[in-house]
Amino acid sequence: MNKFILFFFFILITKISAQETLPIYADYLSDNTYLLHPAAAGIGSCGKLRVTARQQWVGVKDAPSLQTASFHAKFNENSKGAYGLILFNDKNGYHSQKGLQGTYAYHLDMGNENLFKQLSFGLSMSMVQNEVNQEDFKGDPMVEQIRISDFYFNADFGMAYHYKGFSSYLTIKNIMLSAKNDLNPDFESLNLRNYILGAGYFFGDKNKLQFEPSVMFQYKDITGEKIADLNFKAYKQFDTTQLWAALSYRRSFDSSAFGDANYVTPIVGLNYQNLMFAYTYTQQTGDIVYSNGGFHQISFGMNVLCRKRRASACPNINGSF
Repeated sequence: MNKFILFFFFILITKISAQETLPIYADYLSDNTYLLHPAAAGIGSCGKLRVTARQQWVGVKDAPSLQTASFHAKFNENSKGAYGLILFNDKNGYHSQKGLQGTYAYHLDMGNENLFKQLSFGLSMSMVQNEVNQEDFKGDPMVEQIRISDFYFNADFGMAYHYKGFSSYLTIKNIMLSAKNDLNPDFESLNLRNYILGAGYFFGDKNKLQFEPSVMFQYKDITGEKIADLNFKAYKQFDTTQLWAALSYRRSFDSSAFGDANYVTPIVGLNYQNLMFAYTYTQQTGDIVYSNGGFHQISFGMNVLCRKRRASACPNINGSF
């Protein structure tokens, strides 16, 4: 009976996490803010195509993996409206989900040619295929060997404010989504809303070094869990190339599921003309460690449909050379 209770608890918690649509990692630090914040769609001087591939717990069978492809841009050079599209494939052992997310964003320009000042709003709608495959759970009479597949819809809403080198985002994720429990349909649905607040500041001498410290804070309704990211990026610019590196520290607090967790994530990146490449490695630290294997991610991007820059701003705004 204890084994069954543990298994039930594991399934419930894992499904809750998986049904939150796109998992939140350190992708946003690789010039991929749109994966996290719908208000970032079309916010910069270029349209952005980004592809990522992530593998967690290397050496562990059926470990979590995630692949994403995204694109976002303004409708035209003078438009205040923008659009975005994300395709993703998220797999975690017996559970997987494939999704399509579309975004509309509106950018209110409050500056001029010499001053970047902008207020932005974004709304994303998602359609996700959710699949649970328990056919490999053999030899345990308490676990039914079945495959369940269904669809669900979700929405995220966000706001952003930029002023010169300052950037800030507020996003509410999963505003339409409640967790379902396939093992017990009478179980009360759970609110999966996640509040995300982020801010950063970009400064320095472009002929020497430039820096961008930033923070991000998450609050999850269902567990009361609080997650904080402390980030620091450094940039070195050349004629057609920019080298950059980042270090991120993530700490979770008050997690009722698995306790507090700590993650250290170094990132290295290269921007060449309109191309971007980044490698991300994450190592979990602290008293509770799920696996000794690290988390690896590769990101590739291309900036297209670039327009004339208006004024100095953070790299997420002026991201091409």
